[in-house]
Amino acid sequence: MNLKILIGAILNYLFNDVITHIPVHGLRRAFLRFTNKRIHKTTKILLHTRLLHYWNLSTSENVVINQHCLLDCRRYPVHIGNNTDIGPYTRIWTLGHDPESETHEVKGGPVTIGHHVWIASGATILPNVTINDGAVVATGSVVTKSVEKLSIVAGNPAKEIRKRNNTLTYILNYEPIWE
Repeated sequence: MNLKILIGAILNYLFNDVITHIPVHGLRRAFLRFTNKRIHKTTKILLHTRLLHYWNLSTSENVVINQHCLLDCRRYPVHIGNNTDIGPYTRIWTLGHDPESETHEVKGGPVTIGHHVWIASGATILPNVTINDGAVVATGSVVTKSVEKLSIVAGNPAKEIRKRNNTLTYILNYEPIWE
């Protein structure tokens, strides 16, 4: 087995099966910052969140990834812009299978989330999606295609229900202690 793959598997295990279950946010942040400099020092990743191949994750300032989220960064990157709030139980996927493939072929693509985006609890974001600045994804929505700036989307599949009226000047300042 390739040494780089082995080290990656060990780091993935340590984060997802040990560190994410310790209720001290600073420990998760320290581990991630030590092993992935593309995760901003102000990013908050709360308890029981799974990051598959977290070295393909990049975040900007003041990102909050709430409890029990799953971010699939296998093979393709996930980027999250500043002041973005991702609700609990959200799933972000970069890989899936081609339903037309005779061999169950894997297909996917990157996910890009802009700044001042709010993804509410239990949403699912599929591969090759960009959620542009200021967009809101409603609880339980399944996002199958890119979302325009300031759009509020809901449903399965997610569709625009209206535009957001916000200047996008707020700064997320969530400081968890035990989460």
